[in-house]
Amino acid sequence: MQRRGVDVTRAKLTFSFGRPATLIAGIIAFVIVLCADQASKWWILDVFNLPLKGSVVIMPGLDFTMVWNHAVTFGMLGGIGAYGPLIFCTVALLAVLALLWQTLTTSRMVVAIASAAIAGGAVGNVIDRMRFGAVVDFIHAHAFGWSWYVFNVADSAIVCGVIAWVIESIWSDRREAGAGNDAGKNSLHSSGSATASRDH
Repeated sequence: MQRRGVDVTRAKLTFSFGRPATLIAGIIAFVIVLCADQASKWWILDVFNLPLKGSVVIMPGLDFTMVWNHAVTFGMLGGIGAYGPLIFCTVALLAVLALLWQTLTTSRMVVAIASAAIAGGAVGNVIDRMRFGAVVDFIHAHAFGWSWYVFNVADSAIVCGVIAWVIESIWSDRREAGAGNDAGKNSLHSSGSATASRDH
């Protein structure tokens, strides 16, 4: 009974759910990220026609700036050459398979959503490389002379997913360690009580 109670507490602290719930949440996150990414790029290219405009001020600190990114997220690892798109697509698809496997097997809700969101963003960028040979980037944040890399919805989902996954993992490890210490203290207390009862 005590062990069962500890397991329930640990499940709550690590945000664990049944497999169907995490799977459904992961699928929803994957579809939302992928659809939002592709829809935003379609609108930027075909409706807003940003390639002809180049750069448009949306509000202070935010512009839409057209960039054809031949590198990876936030322009990293650029300049690989003609084989870049093939290399990036292959690596990204392998990562997507690993992430989707994590989504399928985990019982931790945050991990399921985060891994699926990262996978959705990666697939969105792979679709760009297959269609255009480069990723469509257009969101440009800047302030007080500081300027971030131009990015897109997929990049945002990837970064947010990684951050959420790391935070949840750290939080879960600390909570499980705390639960383990509490269980150890309760066991010692029970042993001490039993010993005292026998002495009497």
